[in-house]
Amino acid sequence: MSGLALIFVYLGVAIAPLVLAAASLRPPRPLMDEIASAAGLVAYAILLMEFVLSGRFRSISGRVGLDVTMRFHQLLARTALALALVHPFLYTLPFARPMPHDPTRQLTLTFEAEGLVAGLFAFILLPAFVALSIGRDRMSWTYETWRLLHGLGALAIAVLVQVHALHAGRYSQDPLLAGLWSGLLAVSVLSLAYVYAVKPLLKMRRPWRVERVASLADRTWELVLAPDGHDGVGYKAGQFAWIGLSGHAFSLKENPFSIASAPGDGPLLRFIIKELGDSTATIGKVPPGATAHLDGPHGHLTIDGRQEPGIAFIAGGVGIAPMLGLLRQLEIDEDARPTTLVYGNRTATQIACAGDLARMRRTHHTDVVQVVSEPPADWNGETGMIDAALVGRLFGEPRHRDWLYVLCGPPAMMETVEGALLDLGVAPSQILSERFRYD
Repeated sequence: MSGLALIFVYLGVAIAPLVLAAASLRPPRPLMDEIASAAGLVAYAILLMEFVLSGRFRSISGRVGLDVTMRFHQLLARTALALALVHPFLYTLPFARPMPHDPTRQLTLTFEAEGLVAGLFAFILLPAFVALSIGRDRMSWTYETWRLLHGLGALAIAVLVQVHALHAGRYSQDPLLAGLWSGLLAVSVLSLAYVYAVKPLLKMRRPWRVERVASLADRTWELVLAPDGHDGVGYKAGQFAWIGLSGHAFSLKENPFSIASAPGDGPLLRFIIKELGDSTATIGKVPPGATAHLDGPHGHLTIDGRQEPGIAFIAGGVGIAPMLGLLRQLEIDEDARPTTLVYGNRTATQIACAGDLARMRRTHHTDVVQVVSEPPADWNGETGMIDAALVGRLFGEPRHRDWLYVLCGPPAMMETVEGALLDLGVAPSQILSERFRYD
């Protein structure tokens, strides 16, 4: 299924409750009351589909990109929150117990105790849940703790809304709509079960062994994994994987790392990892022979099938990792197109993979442009940041407008470079980027 088809499927599920509500042929109420019900129906449908978007399903992210999937997930979570918050305040009819003269509940809004309490709890928890998700980086929780609480919290809210909808919803008590809610909730539970139970079991069947851990630069390490009892994994240059080094597959301690090797190099997987204060702080102490588990490949930062006349790779820090895999695969494929690598770091001691960079210059004739913001006295490369001025100077010729641009690095750098390229007339479809961090 194409990315566009997936979007239409999503929109179809989101409006399905409205269609089923209209098909119930209940007597109409005042317009604002119908809008209030519609806001609640759509909000709950979005909430239940969020489980699928956040489950690392390659059948989804592999078609539209994990970057797009996660941004879509965040945007829709905030949309569901807005709809849920306005939902109870739009009603105009009075609240009362069911009246014998109003069996259709056309003239009153009624709540059973279960529906009222469940809805109130969900109304309080959902804003707090979204706020904690947005502000995750400012909390002292580890990522593993936040991830577990995020999944369980979302499920708790979904169950509360389910109780609220079935007991208090005018339309949700209709068998067809109630069946839809039950089906979507079941899909949500199965999504969590797949992430926290099925995936670890699958990873246990295909373990990896730490082949080598070596220092590459200041606080930057190379991790090489070898398949342990299997043939490895099929991937495309530029993709990434979540790596767990705790020794058991059910651990939540895992991080996403870009694959720095190329498919044509064989089954070994190479990763470039920077110490960032979380579980990566001890990467240099991982012993050879240790067991690792891999969830992947993921990612859309691939150039297979792209026919642009030249390719520019723009990396900041450990964003060099996917660029090495992409350039290495171009070497293996004997791709003769001109390539330029722009590689930025704060200091010269942070430059990783000097041997790879020298080989690219020598064997593939890649133009390597090093950029250091705090250069030493004997520095001969570019200085400062990878900014619009540098991008304009390197890629300002008319021929560069038709090139493909692949970006990976800090979000601020990528936003600056994307804006500069667009100002130079480069089409958005010729700019590839992928982020591991979101607001």
